[in-house]
This record gives sequence, structure tokens and C-alpha cells, in this order.
Amino acid sequence: MTWDLAQIEGLLSKHEGWVVHHENDCLCVTNEDGLDAYVAVSGAQILVESILFAKMQVGDTAALNDEILKTHQVFPLTTIGITVVEGTEYYMCFGALSSQSKEESIVIEVETLFDNVAGFLDAYSDFLN
Repeated sequence: MTWDLAQIEGLLSKHEGWVVHHENDCLCVTNEDGLDAYVAVSGAQILVESILFAKMQVGDTAALNDEILKTHQVFPLTTIGITVVEGTEYYMCFGALSSQSKEESIVIEVETLFDNVAGFLDAYSDFLN
């Protein structure tokens, strides 16, 4: 089965403590801690991502980037990148899985992203102004 947003919304809405709603061409999932994750289906992939912090909040981006490259692998299923939202650069974390993944895999991907957001913010907080 290939998932679409409506099916994923139905699946994730069943998770206790999560609020799910459509936002443009993706879903916004908010957990009980107030963290947001965005879920989109793009071709053969389901993408799950969350904003960490604005690049302008970082005191030394070269040092942070070096630290991320040395440590990101300790956070399973999630990668860090930089994205632009309305002209502002942000560090963001994301995971991707097949659009034919099992239900459990989709839920695990979102749960893991939420866990890793907290871990990333803690691990890299010394680089923020």
C-alpha cells in the first residue's frame, strides 16, 4: 500500500497525546510537549521534519556544523540540515521512509523525530546565543 496524507492523518491521529492537522500540502503533528513535526508524502517517500532553531541564533556556525557532523549519528533515524522558511535559514532535523512503509514504521519515525529534537537541542545548546 502506498500512503497518502489522508491515510497518514488517520493513523497519526490515533496516537495519544498528538494533535494532527493539515497545513498546506503536509500534516502538522504536535506532541504533548508542544513540539511540531511536519509530515509530507513526496513520490516514493514520506518525509518527517521539524525546525530546531534559526541559523542567526548560532554564535559560531562553523563550529556547530563541525560538531553536528561529528555527532549526529548518535541520533537514530534523523539527520540535520538547513532549510529556508520565508527568507530565514533554520537548522532542521528530518527523517524519510518509503511511502509503502508499515503503520508501525511511520509512527516510530515520528516518535523518534520528537525524541531526537529534544536530544539535538540539548546537545547543541552551547552553540546558541
